[in-house]
Amino acid sequence: MTSYFPITSPTLIFFVVLLIILFAPIIMGKLRIPHIIGMVLAGVLIGEHGLNILTRDSSFELFGKVGLLYIMFLAGLEMDLESVKKNSRRFLIFGLLTCMVPLLLTYGMAMWLLGYSSTASFLLGCIMASNTLIAYPIISRYGLQRDSSVMLSVGSSMLSLFMALLMLAALAASYGEDVGIGFWLLFLLKFIVFCVGCVWLLPKVTRYFLHRYSDAVMQFIYVLSVLFLSAACSEAIGVEGIVGAFISGLILNRYIPHVSPLMNRIEFIGNALFIPYFLIGVGMLINVGSLFEGPRMFWVVALTAFFGTFGKALAAYLSSLLFRMPQSAGNMMFGLTCAHAAGAIAMVMVGMQLEVSPGVYLVNNEILNGVVIMILITCIISTLMTEHASKQIILRGERIAVNSEKHQADDEKILLCVKYPEIAPQLLELAIMMRNQKLNRGIVALNVVYDDNSSAANREQGLRLLETLQQRASSVDVRMQTQVRLATNIANGIKHAFREYSASEIIMGMHVHTEVNPKFWGDFIQSLYNGLNRQIVLTRFVQPLNTLRRIQVVVPSRAEFEPGFYRWLERLARMAGNLDCRIQFHGREESLALIREYINNRHSSVRAEYTFMAHWNELPRLAEQVSEDHMFVVITARKGTISYKNALDRLPNELMQHFAGKNLMIIFPDQYGTQKEESMTFTTAQHQEEDSIYDTILQWINKHKK
Repeated sequence: MTSYFPITSPTLIFFVVLLIILFAPIIMGKLRIPHIIGMVLAGVLIGEHGLNILTRDSSFELFGKVGLLYIMFLAGLEMDLESVKKNSRRFLIFGLLTCMVPLLLTYGMAMWLLGYSSTASFLLGCIMASNTLIAYPIISRYGLQRDSSVMLSVGSSMLSLFMALLMLAALAASYGEDVGIGFWLLFLLKFIVFCVGCVWLLPKVTRYFLHRYSDAVMQFIYVLSVLFLSAACSEAIGVEGIVGAFISGLILNRYIPHVSPLMNRIEFIGNALFIPYFLIGVGMLINVGSLFEGPRMFWVVALTAFFGTFGKALAAYLSSLLFRMPQSAGNMMFGLTCAHAAGAIAMVMVGMQLEVSPGVYLVNNEILNGVVIMILITCIISTLMTEHASKQIILRGERIAVNSEKHQADDEKILLCVKYPEIAPQLLELAIMMRNQKLNRGIVALNVVYDDNSSAANREQGLRLLETLQQRASSVDVRMQTQVRLATNIANGIKHAFREYSASEIIMGMHVHTEVNPKFWGDFIQSLYNGLNRQIVLTRFVQPLNTLRRIQVVVPSRAEFEPGFYRWLERLARMAGNLDCRIQFHGREESLALIREYINNRHSSVRAEYTFMAHWNELPRLAEQVSEDHMFVVITARKGTISYKNALDRLPNELMQHFAGKNLMIIFPDQYGTQKEESMTFTTAQHQEEDSIYDTILQWINKHKK
């Protein structure tokens, strides 16, 4: 086998890289590790210091350089300049603290404890002074984008990154030169001319071009041209190209809206190819063997991660005290600013090109390996702390929508997804029971068909099914729109239809052919609820709806803090009223009190009961109370939301084991934010694994114990 490796064929090299880009998010999703680390680890595995499958040839040099510039360009392009302007004083104070405190601590540590040179220590300090907002997607899930601590963290992060890049540029420009006052004056003059030229010229040319040419390809090529021209000019004046890329991103920020198709194309090409290629190339530089050369490597990693993280924590909590903000705000500021990822990798790569002496560079394998492992540690800390702080802020602010009038669901438009003729009529009946008769809005019925060789026949079956449902709806004077949609991905087809019809929620049945797919969620439901933040109601019928005597609802703790709390409560109350059956809620007292108040005020005729349930682990015991003529309703939560708990990971197994043969309804409530199925960033994987590798190991252990 060694005769075939390393691979030299350009076609096979590109194929291996694409395989890594494809499978790294899947594997890292199983391990619950940010997939940016997966790309680096994959590079370690396939590189010459690993299995020696690939060598770091010219393609990695080219694409790696492009990816490095792309990372910094996107950082500037995604800055919220308006929030920076409005809170400039606080941004400046926190930005200075979160930049200088870690820099000084790390510089002193590297000089005195690790024995590095002053330049190497300063470079390491610059790396720890910057940070990457890798945990920002968590903020979007909680709807905290406008929270003061979040906006302060975002603006200060960009300020600290910019300051670190400027200091790094000065270090790189002065390296190997006869540094004096004349050098610094000339360097400052050249940098000012470069910045003024960019600020004066680029906006004029950009406005002219974007107004004159609307072609998507031409606009995209123009943006890339600006990026690489700015980077080239930056290098020409003795400043690293990443500074020019970052400045060009800042200048083009106002001309490329974040939700525009152009922005989507820019992010897509970088995140799909250039940035992963760069990260894999970084991993190929890491010598894993050096980790086992002695305790010094572990000492380097521990000190670097500790002092950098401690410096960020000190700056965050000191700023929160100065601004008289609560501890939860300090936790949020620390969580968002403590992670190091793209910027750290970019700066350490610059250091690897600075030659101290012939064949010896400023950044050696020890620093490189220490920084990469530090990135993994800080990303994990940042994710956990941001998640914790988000829940603290929501609970502190008591974001309960006590005014239920605004939860009347004036945006109500139900999307009914049907596939199986045996349950479609009951799904329609459920939708009719849940709809607001006063609004008198129609229902949209959707049938999505795989675009394959059988699509024509399946489309005809779907048309006949929808025609039958339309007749049923008209018999009760309910208007219905129908559509049969071809799609290569069922979940994406539903999401596209959902947005086209401006629907408010989805009602659909659970898959019934378990012999085809034994998974609880079936083929696509998991992808659907991960990619859509609106309410989704999944139902399994064992007997007709009109024969139900009781609805039993299990409510997780903190469900009242979710944005969709009153939407699902209103739907279930309507259903109980139309069926004239009892509805019993199981949950914590805090949740039950709000439910009781809402039912008494809005649906006083509904016969409701309230039972205290201390913990979610009591769910299997309720199976004994659920009869065949009951509907068992589970209010669940998406990962990362305020009411989500680890016990929900066991929900599919518990429902299959204890509630088989029961009428079942699972509701995913509304969440904050909107997710686009075509959006992606280099810090957030689109693919979410249903089970982590840790769950699989635990299940295997429990199985063999028996």
